[in-house]
Amino acid sequence: MNRRLRLVAVLAACGIVVATPLSAAAQAPAPTPADTVAYEPSDAIIANPERGFDHTNNTHYYPEGTEGGPGYTPLDVATLAAYREEGITELVRVFYLERFVAEPTLDPAWLALVQADFDAARTAGISIIPRFAYLAGGDFPYTPPYGDAPLDIVLTHIEQLTPIFQDNADVISVVQAGFVGLWGEGYYTDHFAADPANPGVLTDEDWAKRRAVVDALLEAVPADRSIQVRTMSMKQNILGVPSGTAGAITEAQAFDGSAISRIGHHNDCFLAAPDDWGTYLSDPISLDQDYLAQESDWVPVGGETCNVNPPRSEWATASAEMERYNFSYLNWDYLQDVLQSWGQENLDTTAKRLGYRFVMTESSVVDGTLSLTVRNDGWAAPYNSRPAYLVLSNAQRTVRVPFGSDARTWGAGETVTLQASLADVPAGRYDTALSLPATHESVAANPLYAVQTANVGTWDAATGVNSLQRQVTVGADGVVMAEPVAGAAARLPDTGVSSFAPAWLGGGVIALGALALVLARRRRQASSPAS
Repeated sequence: MNRRLRLVAVLAACGIVVATPLSAAAQAPAPTPADTVAYEPSDAIIANPERGFDHTNNTHYYPEGTEGGPGYTPLDVATLAAYREEGITELVRVFYLERFVAEPTLDPAWLALVQADFDAARTAGISIIPRFAYLAGGDFPYTPPYGDAPLDIVLTHIEQLTPIFQDNADVISVVQAGFVGLWGEGYYTDHFAADPANPGVLTDEDWAKRRAVVDALLEAVPADRSIQVRTMSMKQNILGVPSGTAGAITEAQAFDGSAISRIGHHNDCFLAAPDDWGTYLSDPISLDQDYLAQESDWVPVGGETCNVNPPRSEWATASAEMERYNFSYLNWDYLQDVLQSWGQENLDTTAKRLGYRFVMTESSVVDGTLSLTVRNDGWAAPYNSRPAYLVLSNAQRTVRVPFGSDARTWGAGETVTLQASLADVPAGRYDTALSLPATHESVAANPLYAVQTANVGTWDAATGVNSLQRQVTVGADGVVMAEPVAGAAARLPDTGVSSFAPAWLGGGVIALGALALVLARRRRQASSPAS
């Protein structure tokens, strides 16, 4: 044993800790298996994709000869980019088809305008929640004829819109079913209720027509995107399931591509009345409420407020129900009288907790596997697929290792542990990060469509990844060593001692130990009979 190793062994036997410089790779000890890097949570409002407050706007296409022209108001990149500056990443866009109520063929010029809207959204980093309808209501009361289109026209239009849905799935969050009735909300309709003057009473034939519209939409919209219907009763009757938890989607059905897994809900009279003005139609309404509470674990839910109705429309009820029903988005534009009654602090809370809010808590590297824990402080999980990757990068290469987990399964209030093996990573020293990119290739590399965790000092806005504040070194022999980067909150949970003590401290301890050995040797020599 050489002199230095002998000295270290003696000091260790005496209980003295020796810290060696981390920069001396050949001398660095293997990392303590239990070492972790902890991450500081952030209280910031984060503009993450497919969640949060949304803006809602409409555009029209009136018949030729209508005063004021066709009425189409295109989206522009500057306005959409300004939305992002507000912290808003989604737009509910209602396309009114007044010109085509009785026309089976959609005008190619109109289709080009619709496509241009999606192109603008992609450039600005915004996602769209589209809805197509034939007419907006005027002043109440509403009386027939209302002016929506018959089933054959609707189905022909959906077929022609299929390329729009397919080509723009990368910037479509979810599609609201629309088409039927005023505003596309399925109630005041000339063709989907046996008696238009009594639109709340629907026959089996009425439901068959509505089912045909939903089936056509599920076929037209890409399989990795969902649609939303206006009430729970609509989904129940279309699928032939009861209200209450017995009819709601289960975890086993989630994300399997079936109709029940791809139909969510939008409540556009949230908090307006005890039944939210016809949103909850079961008797008792608690059946629909229980149904939605279970459904919302697995399908997208959002909406808007529409009536000042204290105390129900006030913060206590609003926050409890957004949490219970896993709200992912809420219209900022309507109704401001309701929203402002919550107060700024609670509006900030809403902006943070609508949808998902992921917080990294700590990471560790043990036996060549990196583990990362993430907590969801939001009210919902993502409703579109969101794969998680460990990204390792240095000047020579970037390596992505799948964590083998989809963030859709990271439920509200849950903490998950992600693990990635470094066994197949090429030798080298790497910075590490968590990546939660969009799935579509057209936007996968765009950081505006990536997920930022709610942590301090971890987000890289240029690349759209979340730094793990640690480096790993993979040796040619496959041995993995890990260390925190400068400033990271490293700790050894079993001792509480920092894992990167200054090099001079280790050298000082060694020097003191060496001095102690010299003095001890001199004392032995002085007391020896041979002296």
